[in-house]
Amino acid sequence: MKDKTPAHINIKNRRASHEYTFLAKYDAGMMLHGTEIKSVRAAEVNLQDGYCTFDHKGDLWVHSVRIAPYTPGTYNNHDAMRARKLLLNKRELKQLAGKMDTGLTIIPLRLFVTDRGFAKLEIALAQGKKLFDKREDLKAKDQKREMERFR
Repeated sequence: MKDKTPAHINIKNRRASHEYTFLAKYDAGMMLHGTEIKSVRAAEVNLQDGYCTFDHKGDLWVHSVRIAPYTPGTYNNHDAMRARKLLLNKRELKQLAGKMDTGLTIIPLRLFVTDRGFAKLEIALAQGKKLFDKREDLKAKDQKREMERFR
């Protein structure tokens, strides 16, 4: 009998914290096709260039997230770069839609699989950093590293 518990999958977008300041975070479910969840469990996902948009119906979609085709998937395989619908509460969707009008963006931070086997995407309402903000963050990071080294 196979073990049904998935391995702990935690795929992060490390570049996001360098490029953006996070204002709010949400956990959203993803609508995936058959072979996509197998590729997610194999950790073959790239979140680097991902972003989220609303369509005319008010649904939230994630774009430019690459889930690699599943190798043994034959003709039933999925398109690697297709847009995927995110599942959130109506209240959360209204909050995000209201904030999007003010020039903020929604980016994917982390993709993980729950204990029940569902793929979830942690998204953040974010504001882009300027060059001097990035430099200040790097200086603070270096200072913290130096303090740890002296301890």
